[in-house]
Amino acid sequence: MSAYTSAFELFSIGIGPSSSHTVGPMKAALHFVARLEDDGVLDTVASVSCALYGSLGATGIGHGTPDAVVAGLQGLDPETVDPDAVRRAWSDWPEGQSLALAGRHGIPFRKTDIVLEPRTRLPGHPNAMTLIARDSEGAVVAEDTFYSIGGGFIRREGEPARVAAAPVPLDFDDAATLIELCDERGITIAEAARLNEAALRSDEEIAAGLDRIWDAMAACVTAGLENDGVLPGILKVKRRAAVIRGQLDAIEAEGHRELPGEWLGAFALAVNEENAAGGRVVTAPTNGAAGILPAVAMYWWRFLADSGLGAGNAVTPYGELVGSALLGYDGHAVTRGEVAGWDDGDVAEANRRRGIRRFLLTATALGSLFKANASISGAEGGCQAEVGSACAMAAGGLTAVMGGTNRQIENAAEIAMEHHLGLTCDPVGGLVQIPCIERNAIAASTAVTAARLALRGDGSHYVSLDAVVETMRQTGIDMSTKYKETSEGGLAVNVIEC
Repeated sequence: MSAYTSAFELFSIGIGPSSSHTVGPMKAALHFVARLEDDGVLDTVASVSCALYGSLGATGIGHGTPDAVVAGLQGLDPETVDPDAVRRAWSDWPEGQSLALAGRHGIPFRKTDIVLEPRTRLPGHPNAMTLIARDSEGAVVAEDTFYSIGGGFIRREGEPARVAAAPVPLDFDDAATLIELCDERGITIAEAARLNEAALRSDEEIAAGLDRIWDAMAACVTAGLENDGVLPGILKVKRRAAVIRGQLDAIEAEGHRELPGEWLGAFALAVNEENAAGGRVVTAPTNGAAGILPAVAMYWWRFLADSGLGAGNAVTPYGELVGSALLGYDGHAVTRGEVAGWDDGDVAEANRRRGIRRFLLTATALGSLFKANASISGAEGGCQAEVGSACAMAAGGLTAVMGGTNRQIENAAEIAMEHHLGLTCDPVGGLVQIPCIERNAIAASTAVTAARLALRGDGSHYVSLDAVVETMRQTGIDMSTKYKETSEGGLAVNVIEC
């Protein structure tokens, strides 16, 4: 079975603060009511209850899990919903108000219809929830248990742990096989991912979809750099990204040189502050680690894309027009002579877009390996599975757009992941704020360092990416559950919440 997960599943546009505790449960509730409609029994439902088990029960309040369940039961989709419709949807639920299942069938609903069961852990996954629909006589109409397995992915009980994906032309289940396939065809890792995506959609759809993901990431960075105030929750954490932006803008206005490293940290803080506020974010590959890839990509976009460091290797030129940008995934640079009527700004934009697509496709191939062979769930593997995976994906993506070879890309990902092994998930107060927000900024810096180290070498290294992925899996199994998104250990119990 191929390890490959499509970029459009790995990078899903949703809402904060958690892909596993907000987006996943919302999707599960949405799937549940869709099943009721498909089975033709929605109109017979008189009540719905939900039990949140394990990690979902332990930190569900801080992550807005009950709010997400209520939104999903109403038929709202995390990709398109107004974040304001989810915030406090359960916590501020008016007593006696009916709930419109799937947006149309009203039933009585009380806050107590959602129950937290943190001490009950189901065998399928630490993030588990059971939804039950009953008719007016109290008989069960439908009952489903879902597992939120990380990154917004869900699995219904009874389904295999790894659901077979659509066949792809380049079938790989580890990094060694991926590199071998690329060597045989003389292609990059990004091109390998593009060929797999092309089995599902056209080149135009791939480019437009990747551009949409990037636009959502960039919009999140921008919003986070502009919004100030205090984040929701008992910790009353002050937002800092906007303040840092103001300081850096002032330094540059005085004629001093730009500070790329400090901007990198600000980009990451911006995204994770937006996530903590329940705003629109892209899982990359999770919400808790959502700031790392956008920060590193924005760092390349702003500081390196036009410097010659991001030219990449000339592999396959594409010349078809898609809107205002040219198709392209590798190092073929567009020139003004190729496109009539374009100015230097158009050319720069097109080449940046090409680089970002290459960045995202490279990261997709790497992220697929972590998801298939270890975990991207903090509740399952600790924060090494979230921030560690994201750091490795970002390091590989940056190495790719800076002209690195496939082996240098693998080396960068290995370096980044190796130095996150054993990282615990211990959010204070069950909120995706401390240490999560700063942790993304530090990991973004680590990703850049890993890329630069790999680019200084020839791609050869003692520890393989596959060995690190397997080590991360084993470490996650051995890690105590109190260090895996339950807020029962680490900083979560050693920091006073208020």
